[in-house]
Amino acid sequence: MAEPEAIPAATVIVMRETAGGPPELLIVERARAMSFAGGALVFPGGRVDPADDALAATLEGDRDDLAARIAAVRETIEEAGVAVGVRVPADAIPDLQRRLYAGEAMAALLDEFHGTLDLDALHFFARWLPAGVHHKVFDTRFYLARAPEGAEPVVDGNENVRLFWATARAVLDAADRGEATIIFPTRRNLERLALFASFADAAADARARPVRVVTPWIEARDDGDHLCIPDDLGYPVTSELLARAVRA
Repeated sequence: MAEPEAIPAATVIVMRETAGGPPELLIVERARAMSFAGGALVFPGGRVDPADDALAATLEGDRDDLAARIAAVRETIEEAGVAVGVRVPADAIPDLQRRLYAGEAMAALLDEFHGTLDLDALHFFARWLPAGVHHKVFDTRFYLARAPEGAEPVVDGNENVRLFWATARAVLDAADRGEATIIFPTRRNLERLALFASFADAAADARARPVRVVTPWIEARDDGDHLCIPDDLGYPVTSELLARAVRA
């Protein structure tokens, strides 16, 4: 059976600094009815839409990367009511969230609200593309972004049921206690994010790493089959028993 065609997607790791502690991340709990990662804790994000690609075509630069950044901006507003990578009046964000969720185009709404994209505010962090699976496959680019001052996320109430701020370690600990579900890529990225004391540290580490697609593979070991990733991309944990891994 042929593998399904990969769907371009984008995710934003929104980070806010805390007083004297590690940064907190904006976490989304997916509705259990969702076909992909239902019930799991994830970062805001979703697929790249044709309108994202059309807007990217009007800009200079790598069109695929620009389209992913635009999708990341749009999805974070849609899912959480948090505007990263875009400059818009703060009082326009609730209406922007509602209308983007209804399917209106980002380009037209930016014109109406006198907004501008600020895609350089998103820092490339990773790109994941599964192989050897026979369900939806997402070619997902992960970006880092600073949380806007005073950002208060607002749940969309449809695809997502909860939004909250938490450190990477707190989310991992909740999953280890059986209180939350996190899929394999999210777990690996949380373990990497737990290494950083600030947004600046995370962004600097990302800049220092080669831009390479992470495609997990299955490897037979003495204690069983492991799901593995490369060991030179900054991830402190690079394998997990396949029987324990949550693959959406």
